[in-house]
Amino acid sequence: DTFQTSHLLLYERFKAYQDYMLGDCKPSEVKAFTADYLEKVVEPCDWQALWCTNVFDVLVEVYDVDLKDLKACVRLVLPLQCDTRGCELTEEAMESLLEATQHKVPLQELHVVYEVSGDFDQTALALEHLRFFYKHIWRQWDEEDEDDDFDYFVRCVEPRLRLHYDILEDRVPTGLVAEYQTLLEKCSQCFQQFSALRSGLSPDSDSELDNVSMVEGLKLYDQLETYKRKLHIIENPLLRYVLGYKGNARQQCVQSRGPRPSGMKVVHVVTASCSTMQLQSLLSARLLPLCSCGDTEIQFHREPVSAVDSCHQGDVVIVLPGIYSVNSSILIPDSITMEGKKKKKTTTFISSPLRLSQISLFLQSLTAGLCVRQGTLNMENCVLQCETTGVIVRTSARLNMNMCDLYGSKGAGVEIYPGSVCSLVSNGIHHCKDGILIKDFADELDVMPSITLENNVIHNNEGYGVILVKPNTGDQHRAPLDSGEEDPAGQTAEDRQPGGVSDHPLTSTSSSSSSSAGSTTAAVQPESTEHSNSTDGDLAPISGRKWQFSRQLSRNKEMSCSRAVQDLTDHQIFVSIQGNQFKRNGMGDFGTFFY
Repeated sequence: DTFQTSHLLLYERFKAYQDYMLGDCKPSEVKAFTADYLEKVVEPCDWQALWCTNVFDVLVEVYDVDLKDLKACVRLVLPLQCDTRGCELTEEAMESLLEATQHKVPLQELHVVYEVSGDFDQTALALEHLRFFYKHIWRQWDEEDEDDDFDYFVRCVEPRLRLHYDILEDRVPTGLVAEYQTLLEKCSQCFQQFSALRSGLSPDSDSELDNVSMVEGLKLYDQLETYKRKLHIIENPLLRYVLGYKGNARQQCVQSRGPRPSGMKVVHVVTASCSTMQLQSLLSARLLPLCSCGDTEIQFHREPVSAVDSCHQGDVVIVLPGIYSVNSSILIPDSITMEGKKKKKTTTFISSPLRLSQISLFLQSLTAGLCVRQGTLNMENCVLQCETTGVIVRTSARLNMNMCDLYGSKGAGVEIYPGSVCSLVSNGIHHCKDGILIKDFADELDVMPSITLENNVIHNNEGYGVILVKPNTGDQHRAPLDSGEEDPAGQTAEDRQPGGVSDHPLTSTSSSSSSSAGSTTAAVQPESTEHSNSTDGDLAPISGRKWQFSRQLSRNKEMSCSRAVQDLTDHQIFVSIQGNQFKRNGMGDFGTFFY
């Protein structure tokens, strides 16, 4: 039996790396700091461990450690005790292997054998921290950062550690996780190619071959920096949330099929099973009217994805009562009709544009909840229980959402892109990360989004009721407080500096209700006596831009609604705002995020 250490919690690893192993070291000092830490806690000899590789697990005894190279000197425990995978190993073969490695094996590959005495508890824990660090945190290119004068823990370790646990706890969309893993592989391959090319260059050579290699090296370097920037965006929780996930290739390239060449239309019936009475009711109420002309066919499906994927323009999808688990995005590029047939009545949702009515959607572990990429989606009397983003309205798309209930999103309830048209009337949007997130990117903005916001109740969201993401033009100033009103620092409106928002880059997160371990004080001064928030991640390597929050938080419910509406009406993207209620949103009713 070995020590079981893989179950450690985030704060346990956080504290170990920050307080004991890495401290405030620079990237170039990581190995030295790690060796110093191991020297203090790892027993130098006379302990047993499993040497674990992809091919075998074998019991060995450690008789010395070489902490500078992070290796241990080992010998076999006889008689030989090992588990193999796909091969057979003998004592002679293992002895030959150890002789080839001078009896030295990496410390990361050693799992300490459990002893009830407790003498090797700290050794086992230290090797777990070492193993986890080099598997999940350390990158080959970290040591070669040109800007080496920064706190490695703050810039790299903390965001990567938090991302790892966010992925474990399903707080990151599956598509974004896949993109992150792909980027890591591409970046690693690019770094290896760049390193191999660089090592082959002669510093004093002017040959044509070396000149060509130099050009190729510059291209690889630029590509490597691009990959590193993309990885940093995903690793930083604020950028990951605000800038969002662009979707996979299939979603980007999906195209309308148009009508069938034969002119035939198909009715797709979705049901796992149905009774004779249900089938008879469906036949008389819907199928016979739809199939009155001779060019209509009926097809049966067990789940909605296959039905929609089989649709051409003008087809009808009828979903019979039941709970359907969908593990991928449903893409609807064509104008179709969808109907949800309940036990006592039939509800129709008409496409051209597509209309969803009286349907409950449970959106779990998807890249995005419900994404309108083009065309129009009308939703009425629907319930959306989300785990990622609720509804995304892309550029040139249109959403009309009336009398719906949307909740539970770990991102924004509704995410609105530039150039879209969005009408939200009489909806409840609550218990999300943010209620409504509006993206106003200057480099993508041809026309501003057009938003109607009427009679909605936006409440109990973790962040803002409505948050607007805008580029930082340098002209933003914080809204002044009423005369004589004090901010948390004790200053009145007259005492405060013009603009009010500090121009320091954001560094990390803290909150008055629950401050994160190791977080630093943010540069943004909050405007509420109830909350104190900043943002995650050191953004200095991303660009020269500085990130700021502008927030207007109210002191009571009456001021909350009136001030939020006043803030909203200041933006030309809103066509109409009336009758909305904002209640108990954690960071305020309305905020602007400058990047």
